[in-house]
Amino acid sequence: MNVRFAQLMIVVAALLLAGAAVAQDKVLLMATTTSTEDTGLLNVLAPEFKKASGIELRWTATGTGKALKLGENCDVDVLMVHAPDAEKKFVADGFGLDRREIMYNDFVIIGPAADPAGVKGKSVKQALEAVAAKKAVFVSRGDKSGTHMMELDLWKAAGLAVPEKEIWYAQAGQGMMATITIAAEKNGYTLADRGTYIKYENNLGGNPPLKILVEGDQKLLNQYAVIAVNPAKCPKAKLDLAKAFSAWIAGADGQKAIREFKVMGKPLFTPNAK
Repeated sequence: MNVRFAQLMIVVAALLLAGAAVAQDKVLLMATTTSTEDTGLLNVLAPEFKKASGIELRWTATGTGKALKLGENCDVDVLMVHAPDAEKKFVADGFGLDRREIMYNDFVIIGPAADPAGVKGKSVKQALEAVAAKKAVFVSRGDKSGTHMMELDLWKAAGLAVPEKEIWYAQAGQGMMATITIAAEKNGYTLADRGTYIKYENNLGGNPPLKILVEGDQKLLNQYAVIAVNPAKCPKAKLDLAKAFSAWIAGADGQKAIREFKVMGKPLFTPNAK
């Protein structure tokens, strides 16, 4: 009897291990930006994707630069990021496949309601010139994220040197929500994606200390894309699961979920998969 029981336990253990292996195969690891997590979007998309595909989405939220590095290091299977030039280089270097644009929002310059630098309603160029002239506090992400890369490009496009050594220019080295909080504490300005700002606004009952002061400039478009990690570089990358996610989020159901995701009745992202 004991021998039979032991044999039965071995069979059960083998079945459990096999089941665990199958379950593990249905887990997709993603590196993404802090904005997709801070806004709450992923908490909506992940269960919808699992319901449609049976695939569990697990993610690490960080700056786009670090997310791309996680892809290069073979730590994830798919990326959802927002720095087009860096993304295209990632693909050109052989690390990524099938870059697909899926949604966008825009960047905004936010700052104190009193607006000490007088940037409200100005173009991005005029606003940055005013901040530099007034030596008003400006808090940068400083983390090689997509937002940080955009900010650096905006200083250059305005014909200004990035003020990294100026005492009024602070580098947070943190995610978007944390950077907004630091800017508020310092009574300063920062560049934020609109989605995270709306979430911040909602967290503070619709009346936060930092307000949107500069918006609508064409330079402020914020495009997001999904990229599968290339198994030729990373043999363990789950390309089939990555492609399933890419197809779903760019398809009718994924685009609908993005379109319907709102905070305070305001859309945070606009789907635009082709």
